[in-house]
Amino acid sequence: YIPVLVITSPDKQVGRKQCLTPSPVKIVAQKYNIPLAQPDKIKNLKLKIENLNPDLGIVSAYGQIIPNEILKIPKHGFINVHPSLLPKYRGPSPIQYAILNNENKTGATIMLMDEKIDHGPILAQRELKIPNPKSGIRNKPYVPINKITFEELNKKLAEMGTELLIETIPKWINNEIKPQTQDESVAIYTKILKKEDGKIDWKKPAKKIEKQIQAFSHWPKTFTCYKIDNKIKNIKILKAKASEQNKYPLRISGKTFLTQDNNLAIQTGEDCLIVEKIQLEGKKEMTSMEFLRGHQNFINITLM
Repeated sequence: YIPVLVITSPDKQVGRKQCLTPSPVKIVAQKYNIPLAQPDKIKNLKLKIENLNPDLGIVSAYGQIIPNEILKIPKHGFINVHPSLLPKYRGPSPIQYAILNNENKTGATIMLMDEKIDHGPILAQRELKIPNPKSGIRNKPYVPINKITFEELNKKLAEMGTELLIETIPKWINNEIKPQTQDESVAIYTKILKKEDGKIDWKKPAKKIEKQIQAFSHWPKTFTCYKIDNKIKNIKILKAKASEQNKYPLRISGKTFLTQDNNLAIQTGEDCLIVEKIQLEGKKEMTSMEFLRGHQNFINITLM
């Protein structure tokens, strides 16, 4: 199937120098000389898409709502590849929410699009199973999705979603699939993430904070603040794991301390968090032990 047009977002300013940067989709389209459009609003392309008279539209991670007048143009409509088991986790942040909510499974869905967000009938769906090389067939052969980070889960779902899409397209255009209506009673919506979503609330249980760190490992990251020499500094917690409270009987949420094994730990509302990787604002990431060698005054302070 030869694409007649690739539609992607306009080039964006990226990084401290605000360099104008194309999307990866644009780079691939240019590499293979596929016609390209980058509209501020996709409705402005209605006439162009009508003139192309496409058989099928395919959407993945496109940041605009496509109006019905465009959805109706292709003979076989628009289909969308979505990284969740719909109707769970509709919207812009399905992978992050699956991790945040400690789901033990997720997957990919191919759906026929309508005007509502991730609402249309399901054409195909597949659960993601991640083989565990450290386990035998009889002993937990799969890695639970709630044990990996956003980047790892995002990559695996993209690969699986691609395979499912390729399998689904010929079946759909040959009328071999009967669309299945989504069950609205179990639908869950996600929201657009903001930077402040990464701020750690140390009154929450350690396991909740651990999931927050996993879910936001790409963006917005998880961060906290502390005061040293009357200055407020931000610090990112990049990798950490929850540990049982009864080993470390402190009571002040956000208090930093060293465990008996000399690991950096932070008291939470329930249990504590053992910090493995950390990053000061404007600095490179490092292990907690590397960080403490230069910041011994970080111990026995209360994070904000």
